[in-house]
Amino acid sequence: MPMLRLPFAALMLALALAMGLATMPAGAEVVVKNARFDTVQRVDGRPFRMIGHGLFRYMIWDAYAGAYYQAEGFPRPAPQSANVPRRLELEYFHAIEAGDFAEVTRDTLRDQLGAADFRSLEPALSAFNARYRDVSPGDRYALTWDGETLSLALNGESLYARPEPALADALFGIWLGEAPLGDGFRDDLLGR
Repeated sequence: MPMLRLPFAALMLALALAMGLATMPAGAEVVVKNARFDTVQRVDGRPFRMIGHGLFRYMIWDAYAGAYYQAEGFPRPAPQSANVPRRLELEYFHAIEAGDFAEVTRDTLRDQLGAADFRSLEPALSAFNARYRDVSPGDRYALTWDGETLSLALNGESLYARPEPALADALFGIWLGEAPLGDGFRDDLLGR
């Protein structure tokens, strides 16, 4: 059987794509069901590169689109590492009340964490959950850990900012941890 011979450049490009080493140029974007996400974002002047993006489905509904980013120069992916600056953006396709966000966040963390870990995070989690706001279709939450501060913003407006590394790891774990809300969505966000 004859051997297929690829030009060296084509072989290297295929290898880079397979290893996830090819990066999109700054200014590029991806679209997930009409939600647009820049492939590079700046957080306090620091570039964060997109690791992955996806669509979260709840039952039969497309609930929201998301994109996960990490600061340049850090191992990929490391969604629950306190020393890795990271960001998760979620754009919603349906209206959701603030109380529903708080309830799902609390219940999910209670299920994911051991009792002692959950109790130790409860005061910080209560303060975080109190900052949620109702969302309408097209609204976007951004959860960011910059290496020192956990922040939550809605459509660019800061709602919460505190130095809470354990809470940051737990919150990112909701979507990106061992037992996320959706395995397929997690894998898409992590570029798997």
